[in-house]
Amino acid sequence: MNRQHTSFTGILAIIIASFLWGTTGTVASYSPDTSPLAIGAFSMGIGGLLLVINAHKNLLIDAKLMFNQPIVLLFGAACVAIYPLAFYTSMRLTGVAIGTVVSIATAPFFAAILDRLISKKHITKQWLISFIMGAVGIALLTLGRAKNETLQTSDFSQLIGIILGCIAGLTYAGYSWAARRLIETGAKSQSAMSGLFGLASLVLLPSLWFTGDNLFASATNISVALYMAIIPMFLGYVLFGYGLTFIDASKATLITLIEPLVATILAVSILGEQFNAIGWIGALLVTLCLLMQTLKTKKHQTLNAQNLYS
Repeated sequence: MNRQHTSFTGILAIIIASFLWGTTGTVASYSPDTSPLAIGAFSMGIGGLLLVINAHKNLLIDAKLMFNQPIVLLFGAACVAIYPLAFYTSMRLTGVAIGTVVSIATAPFFAAILDRLISKKHITKQWLISFIMGAVGIALLTLGRAKNETLQTSDFSQLIGIILGCIAGLTYAGYSWAARRLIETGAKSQSAMSGLFGLASLVLLPSLWFTGDNLFASATNISVALYMAIIPMFLGYVLFGYGLTFIDASKATLITLIEPLVATILAVSILGEQFNAIGWIGALLVTLCLLMQTLKTKKHQTLNAQNLYS
């Protein structure tokens, strides 16, 4: 298969996954009586089990290879377990748009640091320019929130929400890096993602004993929980793992800047969150950042044929 074509296919898969993830905040808002910890634990936990079931054949084949890298495996699984708890709590405290923006915007920065410090990979000028443009766009999007919009949380709680968003960005970059590292050493993308998420499920699902009181209290809550687990978590991460077969974690996380754009549009059109002109200028900059990453693809980002998704 042509390398340029396979790289484009990987990018497209991550773009679709980002659209699916962009719906999570809006969907979760329809279950306000459910703890964000429960929503995160259930969606990521059940999604992880589905990934394991879907990839069980490849997982059995690659298990020994993955267990030969216990630090990478455990680090990635820990990041998967922490990410949804921080992410959904951040959105509950700061609003869907801001929570998503902060969580996703910080991920490329942390991913690049991991690639540079651990994998010793070079940060290109194209990436740096794209990141600066994306960071400025994210800042404008955050500052562009209409002042007449209110949240039922204190300023301190919103600050905690932003900090949790940064933690979500760090852990998102962490498990993206871990999955990519496993793929680079010979594991199939399905095996890498399902292995990380399966291990995280061992922690996330038992936590529902303490947080999941209202998770199934109504048909709406049940629908929200099942949608979150099956569509953005299971299907989204199948696509994300496929994309990581072809491109680096730092580039993958930068492409997912499209997620906060989707989340913002849904938050404005459905939930009534409001932004002024400067916020929409920020959204445009993030879009340009995405285009810079997708219009120029480097051939060296494609792995050998034996690592292709199957």
